[in-house]
Amino acid sequence: MSTYVVAHLHTVELGADITRYLERIDATLAPFHGQFLVHGAPPEVLEGDWRGDLIVVAFPDRQLASAWYASAAYQNIIRLRTDNSEGDVILVDGVSPEHRATDILG
Repeated sequence: MSTYVVAHLHTVELGADITRYLERIDATLAPFHGQFLVHGAPPEVLEGDWRGDLIVVAFPDRQLASAWYASAAYQNIIRLRTDNSEGDVILVDGVSPEHRATDILG
């Protein structure tokens, strides 16, 4: 089952550190088969009050997603982002193609 790293960054200070982070993150994802699905494209807000950027990175499974986040390569660059942005980052598992909305009921 695929696992996704989802980041909702409310604010980002673009500058040299964020540029270095962006230049280096792809190399940290590759060994764990991570790939960007969404990366900051401007959303069309249908409901609510959205601000910030959405980033979604897909991994084949939770073990690889967790290993990427904990990896030395990613931990070496994470401060470039966290020192220059505010937001939330989560891991969430996907669902099978057979999933239906009512499956969560029991």
